[in-house]
Amino acid sequence: MFTPFPRMPAGPYPPIDPALFSQSAATAQTLMNDAAAVLKKLAESPSFAASVMSAAQEGKTEEVKRLIRSLGIRSKTEVYFNPDGIRLTLSPPPGAFPCCQLAIGLRWNVFPPFHG
Repeated sequence: MFTPFPRMPAGPYPPIDPALFSQSAATAQTLMNDAAAVLKKLAESPSFAASVMSAAQEGKTEEVKRLIRSLGIRSKTEVYFNPDGIRLTLSPPPGAFPCCQLAIGLRWNVFPPFHG
């Protein structure tokens, strides 16, 4: 899981070297491209969206991951779902530098307000 960066101690900062920062941004672009492919398929294919929802609602995490991977994305994909929707977290593939993550939350159910 991605953790916040530790606080830098007060005082002089090291010299600026944007190489890693730029590499992180380039990798994040790849994650965004993969996310765009997933979102496009979910938005444009009701049958694919129904398959993902059905597998999720049956608790079939590996099937949800398989469906997402079937789109040809290279990012590592973690999924979490509940009765309200799904959260996908895309990370660089195994073996790549773990520089960034992209999380997407999508709802498929809205419960009416509770009046008790």
